[in-house]
Amino acid sequence: MSLLSTLIFLPLVAGLLIILMPSAWQSRYKYVALGVIAIQVILSAYIYLNFNAGTFTGIASQNKFQLVERLPWINISLGTLGKLQIDYFLGIDGLSMPFLVLTSIVMLVAVLASWGIKTNLKGYFALFLLLDTAVMGVFASLDFFLFYIFYELMLLPLYFLIGMWGGVRREYAAIKFFLYTLFGSVFMLLVIIGLYFSVTDPQTGNHTFNMLAMMDPANYTQGSIFSALAKQELFGISARLLGFIVLFIAFAIKVPIVPLHTWLPDAHVEAPTPVSIILAGILLKIGGYGILRVCMSIFPDAALQSAWWLGLIGVVSIIYGGLNALAQTDLKRLIAYSSVSHMGFVLLGIASLTAEGVSGAMMQMISHGFLSSMLFFLVGVLYDRVHDRQIPNFRGLALIMPKYTVFIMIAFFASLGLPGFSAFIAEAFSLIGAFTSESVNGLLPRWMAVCGSIGILLSAGYLLWTLQRMFFGETRLMGGEAWKSALTDVNGREVLALSTLALFALVLGIMPSLAFDKMNFSVLELIRLVNQK
Repeated sequence: MSLLSTLIFLPLVAGLLIILMPSAWQSRYKYVALGVIAIQVILSAYIYLNFNAGTFTGIASQNKFQLVERLPWINISLGTLGKLQIDYFLGIDGLSMPFLVLTSIVMLVAVLASWGIKTNLKGYFALFLLLDTAVMGVFASLDFFLFYIFYELMLLPLYFLIGMWGGVRREYAAIKFFLYTLFGSVFMLLVIIGLYFSVTDPQTGNHTFNMLAMMDPANYTQGSIFSALAKQELFGISARLLGFIVLFIAFAIKVPIVPLHTWLPDAHVEAPTPVSIILAGILLKIGGYGILRVCMSIFPDAALQSAWWLGLIGVVSIIYGGLNALAQTDLKRLIAYSSVSHMGFVLLGIASLTAEGVSGAMMQMISHGFLSSMLFFLVGVLYDRVHDRQIPNFRGLALIMPKYTVFIMIAFFASLGLPGFSAFIAEAFSLIGAFTSESVNGLLPRWMAVCGSIGILLSAGYLLWTLQRMFFGETRLMGGEAWKSALTDVNGREVLALSTLALFALVLGIMPSLAFDKMNFSVLELIRLVNQK
């Protein structure tokens, strides 16, 4: 088995092993999961260190992808319709490789956060590892059918992880998350089928789900629904623009954008801490990755046509998310709304279709992956001790939890874009891209960048206000002495997880070239692909 397949399916094998292990060994399940994900971290680090960014730019050519695995998977004769051709097709480039590294690290932190799970450990860790397999598969797949299978596979473990191990309203949150995501996925499947019957493999002549073939206009059958030359319209909208909109909505639900964001606060508030870490650290990034890998690459003409609206949605998400975060009294819900605001910078950077903007969007996804995981871990530490997250119920925590306060200050200041941390670089590049877009390609007006910058002010407002209310001043706790004795400072396991995330946020802030050098050539290739349309 090659490297990418090992990275994807190793957690699945470990999950099956946990299912087969006797219940008497349940205290060992977490160590099996920890060991497997530690191996995954080592493999992803090896991939990062050996990644050749300059030669292998990826995007639209199989020869420019690395660690390619392509095997015939399903070949069925369809009579007059030819053959159904589906390949097991994996590969990575500068768009996907950083997310493999991010996923492995966030999963490691999430499994360390899972020490507090006490019920039905066999089911929990089996579903946890199945989710890991699905996420890795999404980032490595280059066949649209295989991509869709992994994309849908994420739904099952997440539904049960929220619905069985979540809070009081866990069933409501799980069903809401499931329905939102399924809504986008069903219509995505229709577009995938339409693309399949529009595109032929240049080697075999059969229709294909190969995403790279879908990026070349020469592979579209003349007169097919998604052909660039076809003048077909549905509901008064060109078929290609409609296909772009449907795929965009499917991925935008994951980002999430306003107004498709309402599942996120409920899912975060009710989900157990490890699942909140995965949701914020990885799942939201799949939306941004999908927009780049699928929407922009397959429908570049529609992407150019829709750029202004994408930028506007990004600005609305930035401001709306920030204002909602400012109004929250639940610490976890505040961080959930801050994710909506911060992911708005991703959409704004992508919409600019400039090298700075798209690189900034990529960096924002990576930075937010580390920082949001750190923030939700910190909320989980507090909740595990006193089972309360209400901001007004805490005061003067710095006096009784000094180490915890240091970590929360690092996370807050890094998240609001303090220079020296990764979020500063990411937001600065996204805004630079949006600001220069008007002169470079004429897609976004400069007022969008100016309005987007308001989000940085809002994030400073709600994070510093929360810091002042909860951590400084004379200690006053709603639970009195019982809470004071329960609020012990962070232990060694928690320090390890938090230090890891803080270190990555700091290192990427000081040396952003560690990320930019790996993804820049692929970003430039993507922009070239879009602009040549």
